[in-house]
Amino acid sequence: MSKAPRSFAASAFSAGLRLILLLLIAVPILAGIYAVARPVEAERDWIGLQRYWRVTFSRFGIPLPGTPDLGNLNGRLAAHGVAAGDPILMRIFKREFELELWMMRDGRFHRFATYPICKWSGELGPKIKTGDRQAPEGFYTVDKTALNPNSAWHRSFNLGFPNAFDRSLGRTGSFLMVHGGCGSIGCYAMTNPVIDEIWRLVTAALGGKQSRFQVQVYPFRLTETNLSRHKGSPQHAFWTSLKPGYDLFEASQTPPKVSVCGKSYAFAPGAEGYDGSSVIEAGCQTVAPAAPATAP
Repeated sequence: MSKAPRSFAASAFSAGLRLILLLLIAVPILAGIYAVARPVEAERDWIGLQRYWRVTFSRFGIPLPGTPDLGNLNGRLAAHGVAAGDPILMRIFKREFELELWMMRDGRFHRFATYPICKWSGELGPKIKTGDRQAPEGFYTVDKTALNPNSAWHRSFNLGFPNAFDRSLGRTGSFLMVHGGCGSIGCYAMTNPVIDEIWRLVTAALGGKQSRFQVQVYPFRLTETNLSRHKGSPQHAFWTSLKPGYDLFEASQTPPKVSVCGKSYAFAPGAEGYDGSSVIEAGCQTVAPAAPATAP
């Protein structure tokens, strides 16, 4: 009489293991099919999931995976051969939820840190108008006047949207920031501990010889593969127009000189030692401008 319960328990345990194994096999396959059949929806769902767990981590005060050792800034600076006060440059990648901070060494920029972004709002694509909740994409410069040490979001700096390119297309909006915390309506929220470290390097750079620093904001890393994956997007022409500037920096680790030619970004290579501090304004560079972005 005592064997039946044990047999039933063993049977149930075995069935449970088979179900778990089936799920482990089926879920990735179904997710892959979904990603191929409905790529736009799949990417939107993935971004939504990223936001959910990042906000949850922040709510409980847990550092996001990939956060550098914030307590050892001086040691990390020394290991990279740079110092607070050296010129900086930033790149933001929405889909990857990453903000890269680069610092100049020997006339070129070297990636010093990659910080996880806690939250950005909207979808992949540029900000078009006030109230669309979109976080900007494009090329911006930040100077001392953009800094707010007493922000409602702990500390913040204004990206400077709309810039000359945005204005040429009639895009509207204001106070689009990189800031602390983990809430966003068109901004990039980094959490307070991370923005504190970024703030220290930003203020040191702008307190030295760098009058402004360049911020390059992309929907994702602008490889040919990624652009091809998004060729059906209405923003494909705009993203393609950013690629010449992306490629110039990738090739040389020197920021491109950026201007606005008509209704397009135009780029020229920056010479070694160029810190990206030129204002982005109307004027065509010596390199042919990128393909015009489609106006909204």
